[in-house]
Amino acid sequence: MSSLTPFAALPPPVGKPRLTRKAKAAIIVQFILNEGADVPLSALPEPLQEQLTQQLGAMRYVDRDTLAAVVQEFADELDAVGLSFPGTIGGALTALDGKISPRTAARLRKEAGVRQAGDPWTRIGGLELDRLEKMVLSESTEIAAVMLSKIDVSKAAALLGRLPGAKARRITYAVSMTAGVTPEAVDRIGLSLASQLDAEPPRAFASAPVDRVGAILNYSTSCIRDDVLEGLDETDAVFADAVRRAIFTFPNIPLRLNAIDVPKVTRDVDATVLVTAIAGARIEDETRACEFLLENMSKRMAQSLREEAAEKGTVKARVAEDAMNAVVAAIRDLVTAGEIELLTPDEADTEAKD
Repeated sequence: MSSLTPFAALPPPVGKPRLTRKAKAAIIVQFILNEGADVPLSALPEPLQEQLTQQLGAMRYVDRDTLAAVVQEFADELDAVGLSFPGTIGGALTALDGKISPRTAARLRKEAGVRQAGDPWTRIGGLELDRLEKMVLSESTEIAAVMLSKIDVSKAAALLGRLPGAKARRITYAVSMTAGVTPEAVDRIGLSLASQLDAEPPRAFASAPVDRVGAILNYSTSCIRDDVLEGLDETDAVFADAVRRAIFTFPNIPLRLNAIDVPKVTRDVDATVLVTAIAGARIEDETRACEFLLENMSKRMAQSLREEAAEKGTVKARVAEDAMNAVVAAIRDLVTAGEIELLTPDEADTEAKD
């Protein structure tokens, strides 16, 4: 609205009072609204919204000559603007979002005492379920009820399913008591929760240590992988077990790959790679993985791969392992692209028991 207010003084028509800048701003807003355009007045500071509303309520009508003069003056003001700046450190940080490092942005916000721009609930609703679960468990039942009411319904349902039964029941009951909560209170709760996110120190790594070690070992040779895991067992058995669950290698295929996704994998893997992997399978786990792939592709393709693998004869261990790693890499690429989903270790264990 600042662009609506810096009007130069119009020479008042004969016998007519001089229009104030507030009156001119109200005329422009009413004119735009009459034309059917959307004016985002909610973005204005509340005092300006209040003044504008009062000014609109106090005015009755203006003649065509006055309207034309005010619109022309407003157009001239816009034409005269060469370049505009945010005007505040908060606005500058919003404009530079994604252009400067998160660490620098967080430090500048803290030093200037400005909060993250935008609706805090949009930011909170975009968090991962793990982060939301920690927030709910650390907050009071009433705050958790407000959180559950503000985030997406499907995410709220998934979050509720993660909570202990007693906690989930208390929160859902508290939701029934939120009818009298004012918008101001909800906004304050959102700002408070968002400030907790701003207070967290920036992390150098996006993924957890377990996932990073697991990803490295996925592409390591089996001897290196076994040696590292053996060493981790001696140092930290709990961490070693978590890493094992994060690893996805060729022998894990029958447990974590859905059978219906096998054709997608064989589509992205060269036939010669599959033949090499099948021919080079030595231990029972590798043979089981090959059979799983063969049984869930077309019979014609499976028969062709079996025959070629038999003709290929003995394959060096290193060559076979490279082929198996290529199959695993193709599966991981499909997961990253969102075309398939791997079963979690817990889901795989459940299906194995069933």
